[in-house]
Amino acid sequence: MAELEEDFSASTQRFQAFAARADQETMIAALKISRRIFQTPTMQQYVVEEFWPGAQVDSDEGLLEHARKTGSTTFHQTSTCMMGSHDKAVVDTELRVHGIEGLRVVDASVMPAVISGNTNAATIMIAEKASDLIRAGSAATVPAKAAEAA
Repeated sequence: MAELEEDFSASTQRFQAFAARADQETMIAALKISRRIFQTPTMQQYVVEEFWPGAQVDSDEGLLEHARKTGSTTFHQTSTCMMGSHDKAVVDTELRVHGIEGLRVVDASVMPAVISGNTNAATIMIAEKASDLIRAGSAATVPAKAAEAA
């Protein structure tokens, strides 16, 4: 099995939250807005005290540091196996991996770009289309690059 081991270190995804100043400013503003909301009389009946990050954190730098330490994402990974016929595309328009006969990618990774909405419905439609292609025998015997050249 040693021959199957590969070095994936170059392909790791790097989460770069707050790398851009605009992202930093947006998060600081969001935390300040949240505080203002929870200080309204309507919300105060439900709030005993702010425990995270805590009232002692009162500077923009402190709020940003809190966001960096505790923030996470619900970002859905997409677009890592881009579909298309150009050099950067991993799969063709029928979801076949370029250069590997009999292999398709059927998930959100084939999206050429991240969509602005939730990826669930789009991924379901990709799967439905793939199902149609596979069941129809969509050029299953013709390698992807050969089909594009035709």
